[in-house]
Amino acid sequence: MLVIDLDSCEEFVAGDNTILREVLSPTKQDVAVRYSLAHAIVRRGDVSLPHRLRTTEVYYILEGQGIMYIGDEQAEVGPDQAIYIPPLSVQSIRNTGTTDLKFICIVDPAWRVEDEEVC
Repeated sequence: MLVIDLDSCEEFVAGDNTILREVLSPTKQDVAVRYSLAHAIVRRGDVSLPHRLRTTEVYYILEGQGIMYIGDEQAEVGPDQAIYIPPLSVQSIRNTGTTDLKFICIVDPAWRVEDEEVC
């Protein structure tokens, strides 16, 4: 059985300026999945840099409030909402709340640095 504690995952600042911890990935663990799962934070008042992935991505908001931008669209987002981000879509998320904006990122196939472009 594989159980991963978030605190045991290395924290880093991604190219889009989001604070990430990659929790599960076939490039890090011996797991039979195509996707990667990461925990992300955008600090109060911050916004992730516009970027795009070659792959499909889903955000699931855990805590906080924000505005999600995908292409020419935008929507207010908050806890218990999932956001589908099509491949190659320019995206960013702004924290509009009073606390950190925390969310899960699922990338399929698994995230690789060479699949991401900061715009």
